[in-house]
Amino acid sequence: MLAQYFVLSIYTLCMIVLVILWLQSGLDKITDYKGNFDWLNGHFAKSSLKGMVKPLLITLTFFELTAGVTALLAIVDVWLLKLWYFPFIACISSMLAFTCLFFGQRMAKDYGSAASIMSYIVYTLILTGFTFFVFVVVAQRNYLRTFLLD
Repeated sequence: MLAQYFVLSIYTLCMIVLVILWLQSGLDKITDYKGNFDWLNGHFAKSSLKGMVKPLLITLTFFELTAGVTALLAIVDVWLLKLWYFPFIACISSMLAFTCLFFGQRMAKDYGSAASIMSYIVYTLILTGFTFFVFVVVAQRNYLRTFLLD
């Protein structure tokens, strides 16, 4: 039982990283829309995304807030409901947001920033693998063991 709480605690800390990352970034884009819009217009001035900054900023903000909220719901999901649906959704929505960010940095030819996003992508891939392992291997095996013994 103690091991289960240890795993859930570590998992919660990992999800808190995504909550902080995405909610801060998404809320910053809402509270300082003009500043972000102006910076991105300059950032993409010489790329093929030049005229698409506004719809891309709105889309990215939506993806970031979705990832942050689902990561927050994932914490509630694993602790209170003992389910693993929102953790998968949080990981997938995080990967979608990172893919958008990576694509934008590559299109702007900001290769250093694109490379730094890769560390977040690796982090999220490891977290996705951990989610899959805990849900499929551990949780399902424990469920089957309980089901078969009853």
